[in-house]
Amino acid sequence: MNSGDNEYIWQASDWPNWSFDLVSLAGRMAEVSRAQGLLMGRLADVGRALRDHASLSALTEDVVKTSEIEGQQLNLEAVRSSIARRLGVDIGALAPVDRHVDGVVEMVLDAAANCLAPVSRERLLGWHAALFPTGYSGLSRIKVGGWRDDATGPIQVVSGPIGRQRVHFEAPPAGRLDAETSRFLDWLNSASNEPPLLKAGLGHLWFVTLHPFDDGNGRIARAIGDLLLARADGSPQRFYSLTAQIQRERKAYYDVLERTQKRSMDVTEWLAWFLNSLHRAIDQAQHTLDAVLVKTRFWQHWATTPLNERQVKLLNKLLDGFDGRLTSSKWAVIAKCSPDSALRDINELRARGVLRKTNAGGRSTSYELNDLPE
Repeated sequence: MNSGDNEYIWQASDWPNWSFDLVSLAGRMAEVSRAQGLLMGRLADVGRALRDHASLSALTEDVVKTSEIEGQQLNLEAVRSSIARRLGVDIGALAPVDRHVDGVVEMVLDAAANCLAPVSRERLLGWHAALFPTGYSGLSRIKVGGWRDDATGPIQVVSGPIGRQRVHFEAPPAGRLDAETSRFLDWLNSASNEPPLLKAGLGHLWFVTLHPFDDGNGRIARAIGDLLLARADGSPQRFYSLTAQIQRERKAYYDVLERTQKRSMDVTEWLAWFLNSLHRAIDQAQHTLDAVLVKTRFWQHWATTPLNERQVKLLNKLLDGFDGRLTSSKWAVIAKCSPDSALRDINELRARGVLRKTNAGGRSTSYELNDLPE
């Protein structure tokens, strides 16, 4: 970096005076704003119920992916049910949820729904406690309810599987956290000169750099970014997931973070990557909206058709993009029923015109949704 012999940006003499080339970023900001306008314009043309389902889809993806980045797999249906309960969206039968799922959902929803409320130390600690309701991260006891104390040594930001982890950078020592987090929160909660989209990128980067907790810093940094994006959008309802885009580009994300941490306070490259990724996230939301519209049209068409709970569950899986071919044996496993019941369910749906056989036959017999009439 360009600050003497210092290794990380938080050691620079001008820390945390972020700098960036606004002229080079202006075009990207305009493109993001245009993409946001196109998405919001399209959403304005659909009813409230469809907007709610589009938001439910984006938030579900956000919650699942923010944990997936950290190597944790959450049950998709449990996440969707937890969010639907809180938003009051009717999705039929709700799946059971556990405390961990509810905790991640609470943080993500609070960041968006209460985006205009100040972010205090207590609010951050509440998010952290929600992420780790048992006080454990996996099998490790962690400190919940306060900043890390570095009792086991300096905290490092790593990625990759255990045994082959890559260290991207090291966070500031624990003794600096009270002062550092206070300065960060003052900036976060006050009016500043940065354009709102850039402030979202800076807020994410700044919190990741501080890494004030034993664990959960990445998830909270992404929640802070989402909170600032909600402020920038002027709406607490989320229709795209930057977190899901970061998961899709995980290697590039960690690479740009590492380069940024080892350079000067000029973070133009990070902000350019952030804006480009945000643009792709909004474009992806257009495809998500397409899927929501298809699913809604499907259920409107078959609304009067009597279906049992197993059939509804499997049809929703097909509508959500079933991985591979749906056979009667897969139906039985997913629906937790006998092969005879699975075949009976399928044949009923074929007789009513909901399902059809694919071209593959014999032992490879599989089924897909019938096309709806125009």
